[in-house]
Amino acid sequence: MQQYQTILFDLDGTLTDSAPGILNSVRYACRKLQLEMPQEATLRRFLGPPLPSSFRDYLHLNEADTARAVNAFREYYPDKGIFENEVYPGIPELLRDLKAAGKGMVMATSKPELFARRIMEHFSLDQYFDAICGATIDETRTDKGDVIAYALQTAGIASTEGVVMVGDREHDVKGAARNGLPCIGVVYGYGSAEELRTAGAVTLADTVQDLHTLLLG
Repeated sequence: MQQYQTILFDLDGTLTDSAPGILNSVRYACRKLQLEMPQEATLRRFLGPPLPSSFRDYLHLNEADTARAVNAFREYYPDKGIFENEVYPGIPELLRDLKAAGKGMVMATSKPELFARRIMEHFSLDQYFDAICGATIDETRTDKGDVIAYALQTAGIASTEGVVMVGDREHDVKGAARNGLPCIGVVYGYGSAEELRTAGAVTLADTVQDLHTLLLG
């Protein structure tokens, strides 16, 4: 079994179940812009990808309406949606054990970094991470490959040997590949096993316990 010394973690769908807050924020944006409310299956496609591309791709908004939708989302999310969120059972223990084993941990999320930090501090998970890296509010850095590159640079990781990404969507797998990293796909999150395999995940973890075994043996 491959031994990884540094693990990059996605946030939504990997460490926390943030679906309620994200979906409620999308619903709020749709009501504010007087858009037809999407079906549940469409709403759930917002879980994982960068927010602007989700509004463009899934609700077929133009650039101006996409900007308005993102702004409306962020009216609800920072005060309410951000904490409509739960840590997956077993994640605190996993992070504790990784830290005790001397592993390096870095967050690489498409969520704006400001929000990611607030969430990690709220759940007292920030203590385990060497760096918490995310997207920019002004959307100059939202692509997952760009976020991972930024995370590697911020954490001072010059060599990708012994480094792995852990995430739940194809964007995590493809973003990792762009930076020369393997990706472990977590099926307990928002992506399917088929999505993760097709994207090129090196292996899958059906549960947090499976992930614990893959990372620590």
